[in-house]
Amino acid sequence: MKTLITGLALAVGLTLCATGASAQTVYIVRHAEKASDTERDPVLSEAGMARAEAVAALFADRMPDLVVVSPMQRTRLTAAPTITASGAFVTVSPLDGGVEAHVATIQRGVLALPEDAVVLISGHSNTVPLIARALGYETPDMPECEYDRLIRIELREGRVSGETLRYGAASTC
Repeated sequence: MKTLITGLALAVGLTLCATGASAQTVYIVRHAEKASDTERDPVLSEAGMARAEAVAALFADRMPDLVVVSPMQRTRLTAAPTITASGAFVTVSPLDGGVEAHVATIQRGVLALPEDAVVLISGHSNTVPLIARALGYETPDMPECEYDRLIRIELREGRVSGETLRYGAASTC
């Protein structure tokens, strides 16, 4: 598995995968349930680990080529079963420039991918809707208690289509 962790890692990593077209399938999920609400960077709870497995099950027909995570381990742990099963290229999009910079970096990188690329983005309740909107798909803000939202976006020939789905155990909001 290849992983990049630098300030420009996402842009560089995605460019390595690119062939010039800008249309692909993007899946965006929030990290799974945390084991602790008091730690800054907690691991996943048992329910979270089950949800991470549910993410991997989504890709039974076509594994992602790229997985994008934040520097927080809960996003990587959520994607871990998918990464293991797929051998996908993994890149970490930094948060040190703020949420807007994080979202813009992901947007630029995704739009640089080839048209047949499949991408999984594991984000946070405050970034998942922003990333979807940056890619042209409108979705409401995400409450802190919501873990089961899956956004699937198709970017084809300058057109954006998408859907909001649910996966794994239902969130209890």
